[in-house]
Amino acid sequence: MSNILRLAVQKKGRLSESSLSLLKECGLKFSNNDRKLKAVSSNFPVEFLFLRDDDIPDYVASGVADIGIVGENEVSEKNKEVKRVKGLGFSKCRISLAIPKEIEYEGLSFFQNKKVATSYPVILQKFFDENNINTEIHTISGSVEIAPGIGLADAIFDIVSSGSTLISNGLKEVEKVFYSEAVLIANQGLSAEKQAILDKLLFRIEAVQQAKKFRYIMLNAPVSALPKIEQILPGVKSPTVTPLSTEGWVSLQAVIADDDFWDMIEEIKNAGGEDIISLPIDKMIK
Repeated sequence: MSNILRLAVQKKGRLSESSLSLLKECGLKFSNNDRKLKAVSSNFPVEFLFLRDDDIPDYVASGVADIGIVGENEVSEKNKEVKRVKGLGFSKCRISLAIPKEIEYEGLSFFQNKKVATSYPVILQKFFDENNINTEIHTISGSVEIAPGIGLADAIFDIVSSGSTLISNGLKEVEKVFYSEAVLIANQGLSAEKQAILDKLLFRIEAVQQAKKFRYIMLNAPVSALPKIEQILPGVKSPTVTPLSTEGWVSLQAVIADDDFWDMIEEIKNAGGEDIISLPIDKMIK
């Protein structure tokens, strides 16, 4: 079907939830409450395929799916011929080497001729090859962290988020090797029709992502404070200023970077700003 884009999404888990949430923020209407393997958007030419995360790169490379949302770690591990279209900024994690906490670690030479258990042998082998380290890699799926405790391996290479799983299994993180986030990937041979649909979806995704970086603020201030506040509040271009019915006072509206929010608000208040209101931005199109 040249008039519909097949999108592969992880069928369950946090990455799945975040992916579907993003697509709904982009205005796509669909339902997967009955947990079927397929769903179709009622207002955008997209068909959803709900798959295992480690199957998505293969489905996209083979053309069964046109695009997919999956962790960068799975894309690199499967090493399929796909196009990385866009980082999506969620489901961030790292894949690290960890060893028993009681062992003193003095550098990568520790792993020379050691046994390492992992679910990501391709990424790990590449790392060790780049650092001229010879190891015996044991590929296992699930419960990698128990490998040292049962004598299967001297160390592990696994996904780390908070690090609590390592601690509970008597391990410590010693080398951060690979950083991952959710990425949008595409088949390298998309037709012009499907590329046009993908471009429309990317436009929506970028509008949603851009909005998350900024906040919309409104405030009142005396006219005498306006020059100083305008220097603090350039916004995307410049603040909107509207006279109030109270003589000598104005209302200002501006868009500011979310990372700068608290520092700017403090400066604005010290400069004479009052009644400051902050609102999240739903979409932002430049």
